[in-house]
Amino acid sequence: MKVKGLYEKAIEVGRANDPRDEDGIAKFLIKEKRQYERLGKKKDEAFDTERLTNPYPDTRILNGPDDAEVNSIMVGVDLETPELLLADRLREKGTEIDLCVAHHPEGHALANLFRAMDLQADVMARLGIPINVAEGILDPRVHEVKRSVLVRNHMRAVDAARLLGFPFICLHTVADNCVNTYLQKKFDEEKLDTVGEVIDLLEAIPEYKLMKKRSTGLVVLARSAKSVEDVYRIRAGEVFVDMTGGTGGSQEMFDKLATNTQVGTFVGMHISDRNLDVAKTNHINVIVAGHTASDSLGLNLLFDEVLKGTNIEIIPCSGYDRVERN
Repeated sequence: MKVKGLYEKAIEVGRANDPRDEDGIAKFLIKEKRQYERLGKKKDEAFDTERLTNPYPDTRILNGPDDAEVNSIMVGVDLETPELLLADRLREKGTEIDLCVAHHPEGHALANLFRAMDLQADVMARLGIPINVAEGILDPRVHEVKRSVLVRNHMRAVDAARLLGFPFICLHTVADNCVNTYLQKKFDEEKLDTVGEVIDLLEAIPEYKLMKKRSTGLVVLARSAKSVEDVYRIRAGEVFVDMTGGTGGSQEMFDKLATNTQVGTFVGMHISDRNLDVAKTNHINVIVAGHTASDSLGLNLLFDEVLKGTNIEIIPCSGYDRVERN
């Protein structure tokens, strides 16, 4: 498999697990095309034309060549200059590394992270929140994320990969879609009664088991829970998994979840203090499933499909644990 083929397969798997349907994805791409067409004569090389066909602006080939043959991949949740230097050192010692894969975006994929957040509005709409309201409450958070990435030195890791001669890609929302869909489907099928049962389901998953062994297990922030026994008393209600769409959403989302939906428990990778305060005010139980464990689960589900039928070796690093389900 070549770099380009692996990358395109990852996008295909990401689309298959997208919380939106194909019609929703198509509408998103149409909006991107219209934005490009509105540039008219101002069209130039600065516009990332990949936006016209790839609905995930935080998933990109960051350094080529695209046609390099891939037999071995080094994969990390965060893969920056230190990890690329580690890859170079391993290569010096005889380890074959044909491609470096980061989960979290770098380069122009990081600069465009805020564009991936459109997906969150569609997720909220599927829960019964009117799409105009969903977009309205998300918009301030999108601009906040856009401002936050402006100050970043986006090209550090990309430049390191170029100088060291590594093909380099990032697979962000495509992997997050996988973990989001996988967990949401499990909760929908099981129809669990209490918060404790939700925790039990999560802790039975290998990636979360590993995290618990490292003393970084799930954090439960259920209303009025003072002991382990309490979580088996508190009703879960409908479980809402929010692990995709670039980064954490708006605090207003929790107000709308409480008033427009049947959601009683929120499961995410992380949550800000301000969002947690609003969730508590609205009596929504919060389970922080863990960032790196959730990212590992998403990457594993993604690679199980992308690498199916190949003998490509994965070298995990930087918080990523490889667990195969094939």
